[in-house]
Amino acid sequence: MTPPAEPPRAGTTAQPATVTPCTWPRQGRAAILVTGASSGIGAELARVAAREGIEMVLIARSAVPLLALAAEIGAAGPQAHALPLDLTGSGAVAALGAALAERGLCCEVLVNNAGYGLLGDIASLDPAAQLGILDLNLHAAAALMLAALPGMLARGRGGVLNVASVAGFLPGPGMAMYYASKAGLRSLSEALWAETRGTGVAVTCLCPGPVLTPFLDRAGTRDVRLFRMLPKADARRVAERGWRGFRAGRRLVLPDAGAWITAVGAPLLPRALLLPIVRRLQGGRA
Repeated sequence: MTPPAEPPRAGTTAQPATVTPCTWPRQGRAAILVTGASSGIGAELARVAAREGIEMVLIARSAVPLLALAAEIGAAGPQAHALPLDLTGSGAVAALGAALAERGLCCEVLVNNAGYGLLGDIASLDPAAQLGILDLNLHAAAALMLAALPGMLARGRGGVLNVASVAGFLPGPGMAMYYASKAGLRSLSEALWAETRGTGVAVTCLCPGPVLTPFLDRAGTRDVRLFRMLPKADARRVAERGWRGFRAGRRLVLPDAGAWITAVGAPLLPRALLLPIVRRLQGGRA
């Protein structure tokens, strides 16, 4: 599961990301963009991708850890630009395009990793925070792809690595919006994988299970029975396998045995049997 950005404050309404056509430059120095790069899988993906020596653009809301990571990567490898940005803000995608143009960069690879989740029944959680899950996890990711892919296709190279989750293979009572957002991102990724085949542009969806990142604490899931039962993957290992699968042009990357079992097994189980079990395990603490 992906490490989150900070959720919107209660009582506020997240503004969906917007995209202005042709705002992202199609020419310039190649850059790898990583969203949600301040911690967890996003930070590890940035470290792994930096080995290729391509300039990095690191994006997240939390400026302090983002700047620290940019300094770390820049000291050992390619130049890394830290860009503190709320991707759910109106005009965020256009602002990112302007930042690329100002630096003489074009997006060679987009890593959509930003996201968050919340534990609780839909009627018990703040509505704005729940809609914010869809805005960041799915809508913002889609808006970034709409901005990035035309340039990639024109150049005939590059690609998108979307970080979804095994949660995208089944409904999730008790975390309904999070599971729905990851199902949507997985579906969109697979469709774009088919659309871009043979173009030189790759679209890959990385679907890890629970990972030891700040996600578990921020989502309130660390002590929930379902998450305590499942094995926890290491963020660096997930990032290594995800990047390798992306560079190999794979449609889906399931980085460990637990992810494979969930992705293959969950869709085969009758929903009438599966969903009450998920509800009980996700609704109670160990």
